[in-house]
Amino acid sequence: MGANQAPGVQCFHCGLPVPPDEPVTAVIHDQPQPFCCIGCKSVCEAIYAAGLDGFYRRTPEGLLLGPPPEIPKELALYDMDEVQEEFVHDLGEQREINLLVEGIHCAACVWLIENTLRGLPGVLEGRVNLTGKRLRLRWDNTRIRLSEILQALGRIGYAAAPFDPEAAEGALQRQNRDLLYRMGWAGFAMMNLLWISIALYTGADQGEYRTLFHWVGFALATPTLIYSGQPFFRGAWSGLRHLHLGMDLPIAIGATITYLYSLYVTLTGSVVGEVYYDTVVNFLFVILVGRYLESISKRQAVASTQRLLDLQPRVATVVRDGEEKPAPIRSVRPGDTILIRPGERVPADGVVLDGVSAVDEAMLSGESAPVDKAPGEAVCAGTINGPGALYVRVEGLLKDTALGRIIRLVEEAQASKAPIQCMADRIVPWFVLATLGLSTAAFLFWVGDDFEKALMAATAVLIITCPCAFGLATPMSIAVASGSGARHGVLVKNGEVLETLSGINHFVFDKTGTLTEGRLTVVAIETPEVRWCAADEGLPPSLRPLVSGLSALERRSEHPLAAAVLRLADAAGVGKGHRRRLDGFVYEPGFGVAARLDGESWAAGSKAWLVRQGVRLEPALESAAARIEADGSSVLHCAAGGREIAVLAVEDRIRSDAPELIAGLKAQGIRVTLLSGDRWAAARAIAARLGGMEVIAEVLPEQKDALIRDLQAGGGRVAMVGDGINDAPALVRADVGVALGSGTDVSIASADIVLMSGELEKVGMAARLSRRTLRTIRQNIAISITYNVIMVPLAMAALITPLVAAVSMPISSLLVIGNAARIRTLFRGQRRQY
Repeated sequence: MGANQAPGVQCFHCGLPVPPDEPVTAVIHDQPQPFCCIGCKSVCEAIYAAGLDGFYRRTPEGLLLGPPPEIPKELALYDMDEVQEEFVHDLGEQREINLLVEGIHCAACVWLIENTLRGLPGVLEGRVNLTGKRLRLRWDNTRIRLSEILQALGRIGYAAAPFDPEAAEGALQRQNRDLLYRMGWAGFAMMNLLWISIALYTGADQGEYRTLFHWVGFALATPTLIYSGQPFFRGAWSGLRHLHLGMDLPIAIGATITYLYSLYVTLTGSVVGEVYYDTVVNFLFVILVGRYLESISKRQAVASTQRLLDLQPRVATVVRDGEEKPAPIRSVRPGDTILIRPGERVPADGVVLDGVSAVDEAMLSGESAPVDKAPGEAVCAGTINGPGALYVRVEGLLKDTALGRIIRLVEEAQASKAPIQCMADRIVPWFVLATLGLSTAAFLFWVGDDFEKALMAATAVLIITCPCAFGLATPMSIAVASGSGARHGVLVKNGEVLETLSGINHFVFDKTGTLTEGRLTVVAIETPEVRWCAADEGLPPSLRPLVSGLSALERRSEHPLAAAVLRLADAAGVGKGHRRRLDGFVYEPGFGVAARLDGESWAAGSKAWLVRQGVRLEPALESAAARIEADGSSVLHCAAGGREIAVLAVEDRIRSDAPELIAGLKAQGIRVTLLSGDRWAAARAIAARLGGMEVIAEVLPEQKDALIRDLQAGGGRVAMVGDGINDAPALVRADVGVALGSGTDVSIASADIVLMSGELEKVGMAARLSRRTLRTIRQNIAISITYNVIMVPLAMAALITPLVAAVSMPISSLLVIGNAARIRTLFRGQRRQY
């Protein structure tokens, strides 16, 4: 093996191709073996040295293991009791912890991890969950440290970190599980009662087994009413105590009266009345399904806040007495000095004392390009440091940071967002009073003639006017609409928002990553002789040497402008400029890069950077740069041989479907606003290209949230469309939050609607779906009211028995379900509309 490594050779450990120009080899069992990287080589040597080479025999044929994951930094930190107390229940000699393990692929990985742990002194037990990729570890802390165990796992290719299952589950998930158990019990009872009902409705109610079937139904319905119906009884009692008639009260009344009448028939052995235990159980099961879906949406809202909390590091490198030591973030105090290495997240708000770097602040400002930082400038927690190390004086921690304020805004917006009250909710209190009044009137009218006839008439009224159809009118329509939308790339996370979206009169769009693609692109190049635009066909031959040279120069830079140049070079087929000889490379954040390329001096960056390099500026290019900046694009100045040779226009491109969406919304008379943390010039230029719209630029996350609140206070019903972490508070505050599926986890978790494909045309599709859903809900309520207007007088006249009422009651529900199913036809054979 060596520099002449043949192409197509695979890594001995992971099976990935071995780079021909960077071979890594090691002697394994007296045979030289190739590896794709130092990590795979070290892991393989550790496995063979421990006598665990059986791992490779247990690995499924053809499985690519992948390079070993990065081992968590500063493992010794996990030995501190103040850190372990967050994950370990008992800080005694014997301790137990759950670890989340990266790199687990198959049963062979489970075997390797468990056998490695078994050979470590002090490890009492180690069990791996392959599905969850978690390790339950029990060890003697007096014989072995947790960091030593993590290091042992790292040596064989697995990165492990503490995981708290109780915190991950959370209170809402436990509530959801309880609701699921109640729903499951009701479903079990419902399936068994269906057999009893079939027997009774087909003649068993006239035979010798009538009483037996009644008692079997009683045995199934009684625990179901007590256990599965508990949430409704609790809600009904709470509503009555506060003088509020909500949906829980008619549910509780309908179930209770139906059950009590059935119990009366069972106890008295009456041959006139019938039992309706199946109605009780079926009713509870259907409503519990809707409650469970609602509870899931609440859990998703809390998840967005948790993702924000995860952005803040728990560890910081503190500089004290000239020494750099890792410490828990809770032990850091304002005024301390911390070191932020390249690539690390900033753990606290502060001011740079020493060092220069470029910090990615997209989560706060939405700005696609990193922000240069120098002594005296502020940095914010949760942002990502670039190529340079920074020494920072801490000024804000945890909840006092900018990230903490975003979290607080999301929580406040969630709490202040009023629940949507559908028309059925407004009707139900009066409906309940009317039902009770009519039932009482029917009983009083007939009681003088026949008590059982009066009881049957009153019960028939209660059964036939059971608010099943009202309860299904909204959730059934929303369920069908949500499923139809999901099949077309519109994920509705909170179904009720479809009603709200139909009344939206103001759309607010984030710029970066929403109306634009979210990455910088070279859109034009100007030299004294040539002007080229990306819209032109192909890169002209005269510019190919320039782009090739720039790609060689910028390949060592990690700046987004450099990435834009490299993408242009690769697209033009001149991206192999990195093979040219490059000497004396210099990179200064905020200014540019410079080097000698094949013996000639080259520089690229700002105008000030070229001046510092002694470059002679070209007057013709000065006017071109001014024109580019006026259009809202960024300018990259290029020089070779001591003179300026070109300027490049770099911008974040508009999404192809954005102009059509904006035009469609404006045609409907809907107000449209572009909201951005970017510069005014860039935001106005984007708005002009989209056909004109209101612009609000250079705003922080707190301001975005406040602006949405102000628009709502002015009578607007606002929908916010965004994709970044910085949009999370505004997405929650808006009447409807819409996130692009290509955006961050936090924005997706904070929004009510997610466009799965990231296509803006889906915004219009969601609006159409909402209008159709609201119309269907109104139709369903009308169906339910019409049904009751016809059937209730018949029940009061004692022309309908409870048996007929129980059979007739589902008719309105079936009509509602059938009408809701028609929503699926919305997108058939239709082109996109707005």
